[in-house]
Amino acid sequence: MAYAGIAKLATASPSLYHPSAEASSKPRPRSLTITNSIHPTPSLNSTASSSPNWSPASWKTKPAQQQPVYPDQEDLESVLKTIESFPPIVFAGEARKLEEKLADAAVGKAFLLQGGDCAESFKEFNAINIRDTFRVLLQMGIVLTFGGQMPVIKVGRMAGQFAKPRSDGFETKDGVSLPSYRGDNINGDAFDEKSRIPDPQRLIRAYLQSVGTLNLVRAFASGGYAAMQRVTQWNLDFVGNSEQGDKYMELAQRVDEAIGFMAAAGLTLDHPIMNTVDFWTSHECLHLPYEQALTREDSTTGLFYGCSAHMLWVGERTRQLDGAHVEFLRGVSNPLGIKVSDKMDPKELVKLCEILNPRNKPGRLTIITRMGADNMRIKLPHLIRAVRQAGLMVTWVSDPMHGNTIKAPCGLKTRPFDAIRAELRAFFDVHEQEGSHPGGVHLEMTGQNVTECVGGSNTVTFDDLNSRYHTHCDPRLNASQSLELAFAISERLRRKRLRSDAAASSTA
Repeated sequence: MAYAGIAKLATASPSLYHPSAEASSKPRPRSLTITNSIHPTPSLNSTASSSPNWSPASWKTKPAQQQPVYPDQEDLESVLKTIESFPPIVFAGEARKLEEKLADAAVGKAFLLQGGDCAESFKEFNAINIRDTFRVLLQMGIVLTFGGQMPVIKVGRMAGQFAKPRSDGFETKDGVSLPSYRGDNINGDAFDEKSRIPDPQRLIRAYLQSVGTLNLVRAFASGGYAAMQRVTQWNLDFVGNSEQGDKYMELAQRVDEAIGFMAAAGLTLDHPIMNTVDFWTSHECLHLPYEQALTREDSTTGLFYGCSAHMLWVGERTRQLDGAHVEFLRGVSNPLGIKVSDKMDPKELVKLCEILNPRNKPGRLTIITRMGADNMRIKLPHLIRAVRQAGLMVTWVSDPMHGNTIKAPCGLKTRPFDAIRAELRAFFDVHEQEGSHPGGVHLEMTGQNVTECVGGSNTVTFDDLNSRYHTHCDPRLNASQSLELAFAISERLRRKRLRSDAAASSTA
C-alpha cells in the first residue's frame, strides 16, 4: 500500500508553475510607463473581458462594506498609483492552473488543503515563520495524500492575508473608544490614537512583504526543500517529541521505503516530480482599492485577473449580492471562494454562484462553510441540495475554525480542538449522506509553537493560553494540532476511498 500511495503522491506533485511569456500579465500603470514589444498590454476595452459591463473600478458604483476611512485621500491616491506601477505578485497562468486543480476537487479527484495565518503581521515577518508554516503544510499534505490516495492542492493563507473584517468599527477599553484594528496593511494593533489611524503607506509595505513571502515560498517549493526524499526531515522539533510527531515519522518511513522502491524501478530522485511541489496563495478580497490597483489584463486571453493572489475569497460580511465586493470579483478570472455561515439562504447562495460563475466553469467557485458542528448537520444539506438542483459545479470546503470561537476565562479568544474536529466530522458525514464530495479544508494555523487553541493530544489548557498567544486577530492551530487534524481527515478520506473502491468492485 505504501508503494501505491507514494506513486500517486509523486504523480500528484508536478513542479511549481513558473511564469513564462505565454502566461504573463502586464500591469497598466499610470505613474510609470512600461512597454513590452513582444506582448503589448491589451486595451482596457478588450471584448474578451470575462464579465459584461464590468471594469476594475466598477465596484465603486456599489455599496462597499468594511472599507477603511483614510483621512488623507491624496496620500491614498498617490500610494495606489505607485502600486499600480508595481509588477503583479502572481500571474494569470498560475491562477488558471489552480482552477484546473480545484475542478478535480469538485468531483472528488483531489482535496484542497488551505491554511495559514488568521492575519499576517509586519512584526512576525521572517523567513523562519514562513518556512515553518510551509513545512507543516507539506507534512499535512503527505498525510492527506496517503489517506485519500489523491492529489492534495496546497494553498497558503499567506503573501497577502492582512486585512480583517470587523463586527464593530470601534473598540472600547477603560471607557476609551478608538477605531478597530483592521489588519497591518491598514492600521496598527496598539491601542492608541495614532496607531489606529489608517495609513496608506502600509499598503506598500504589505505589497513588499507579500512579494518577499511568495519569493521565499517559490524557492522552497522548487529549489529542493520540498523534495520528497526530505520527508523525514520536515518535522519541527516541538512536534517530534509528540504522539503526532511519532505517527508522522512512522508514515515518513513508509514514504522513504516507497521512494527506494521507485528509485530501483527507474524513477530517479532528481526527477522534477520528486523535487518540487505546487503551492499557491490566497487571501480574503477585502481592501478593494488595493485589489483594484493589482488587477491586470492578461496579455494572452484578454481576461482580467486579481494579481494580488492566486485565489481570492469573499467573506461572510461582504458577500451582498448588490455589494461592491461581489461586483469586483465577478469580473476577475481567478478561482474564487465564498465564505458561508449558517445564515446563508440556499436561494441566495445559488444566485451568488450564478453571479460569480455565470458560465458554471468547474474550479471557479469554492464554497467554504463555517457553521459549527450542530449547525453544519442542519444547514449544509439544504445548501448542497439547492446547488445540486441548480446544476452548479462547486468545490465544497470546510472552515471548522470560525464557527467555534469562544472567550476563555482569562478573556482571550480561543477555539476548542474538539469542536473543530467535530465540525469536520459533521462536514464529512453530511457529504456522505448527500452523496456529494468533501473537497477540502480551510484552516487558520501556524508552524509556530503557539498556545491559542485549547485541546489536542498535547493538551493546551485555558491556563496555557497566555504563555504563547501571539495572534494579531483570531486563534490559530499550532503545528502539533494541525498535524493531528490532518491524521483525522486522512482517516475519513481513507474510509471514503475504500467505500468507493468496494462499490466499483461490486459493479465490475
